[in-house]
Amino acid sequence: MKALTILQPGPLCTVQDRGRPGYASIGVGHSGAADRLSHDAANRLVGNDSGAATLEVTFGGLTLRAEFDAVVAVTGAQVICRVDGTEQGLNSTLVIRAGQELELSTPTWGLRSYLAVRGGIDMPVILGSRSTDTMSGIGPAVLSADTVLSVGNDKAGWPAAEFIPAPASTQTLRISFGPRADWFTEHARSTLVHQPWTVTQDSDRVGIRLDGSEPLTRSVDSELASEGMVLGALQVPPSGQPVLFLADHPVTGGYPVIAVVTAADVSAAAQLTPGTQIRFRAIG
Repeated sequence: MKALTILQPGPLCTVQDRGRPGYASIGVGHSGAADRLSHDAANRLVGNDSGAATLEVTFGGLTLRAEFDAVVAVTGAQVICRVDGTEQGLNSTLVIRAGQELELSTPTWGLRSYLAVRGGIDMPVILGSRSTDTMSGIGPAVLSADTVLSVGNDKAGWPAAEFIPAPASTQTLRISFGPRADWFTEHARSTLVHQPWTVTQDSDRVGIRLDGSEPLTRSVDSELASEGMVLGALQVPPSGQPVLFLADHPVTGGYPVIAVVTAADVSAAAQLTPGTQIRFRAIG
C-alpha cells in the first residue's frame, strides 16, 4: 500500500497544494500552502508536479510512518528531521523504507515545514484543489493521529538541483501602498514603514496580527463597504494595529487596506513566529 500513516500530527498539520483560485465570487478563498516557495521546493526535490499536495506542518511535532519505500523531502522551517532516530538533512531528497518513522522537531527558525512525498498526497479534489481551508472548512480535515494518507501519482521529472535560500537575519517585507492608503494620515503611512512591528500570538493561516508602539491613525472616519481582499493585504481595524492576510484570508473585508505585501514576500511572512519583529519597505 502506497501510504503514510500519521502517528502524531503536532500542533497543526494539514494537506496543502497551490490552492483553488477563481472562486472568490462565490465566497471561497484561494487557500493553499502558506509558504508557497517552500511547498514548491519540496515538490521539486522529489520530482513532483508543482501542484502535488504536500503536508504543511505548523511548529513541528509531526511523526509519521511510511507504509512503502517512499521518497520524501522536508523544506521550510528549520527543524531537526529524523528517520528511525537518525538525523537527516533538510532541503534534500530522502528515502524512507517501509515501516520506518520520520519525525520533525520544534523549529529553531520559522513556523511551517513542508513534507513532500513522490507522487503527492492523494486526497479528494474539491473545486480544483486538495487544500484544507481552515476558514471555510472546505477540503480535507485537519490531520489527526492514525490518519492514513494515500500517495498518488502527481510525478514529474527529477530536478538537476534545488536552491533553497537561507533565512534572512532580519525580516523586512516589501509593500505597495493602497488601495485605501488615502484613508490614513501621512504620518500613519510613514509610521508603517519606519517603526518595527511585532508578530503577536493571535496569528494563524488566516492572518498575522501585528503590534506596534504607535497605532496607525485614519484621516477618513467613514464606514467602508465590504470589498474584496487579496493575499498579503494589510487591513487596519479600529485599533490601528494592522493584520497581514495569509492563505486562508476572507474574500471580503470592511476595514481599509493601507498596503499589500508583495507576492514574493508572502512566503516569508508565513514563516514568522510570535514575538518576531519585522519592518516594511515601500516599493511603490
